[in-house]
Amino acid sequence: MDERQALAAFAALGQEHRLRALRALVAAGPDGLAAGLLAEAIGIAGNTLSFHLKELSHAGLIASRREGKSVIYTAAYDGLSDLIRFLMRDCCQGRPEVCAPALSALAACCPAGDTDHV
Repeated sequence: MDERQALAAFAALGQEHRLRALRALVAAGPDGLAAGLLAEAIGIAGNTLSFHLKELSHAGLIASRREGKSVIYTAAYDGLSDLIRFLMRDCCQGRPEVCAPALSALAACCPAGDTDHV
């Protein structure tokens, strides 16, 4: 990820409905959520949600697929990982204790061997 892509991702996340939508999709895991369920989960109208999902998609943070008449949205874990890598790329500069809190937080969310949400 380069700086331009990171800026697009941060701009997309700088709005409360988009941040809530992305967090709901991360929590939903790889199965994702249908658009209607996602709108309900974050408390906004479907047409408003569509606008916000387009922004998240253009930023590379979510993906969608069609299942019958429904559109299912999922977090784009590769895009999220790229954003985290971009932020942490130069974090420790030879001092691993600087990155330790971030690594601990990531380890707590996905314990070793728990690959259901990765």
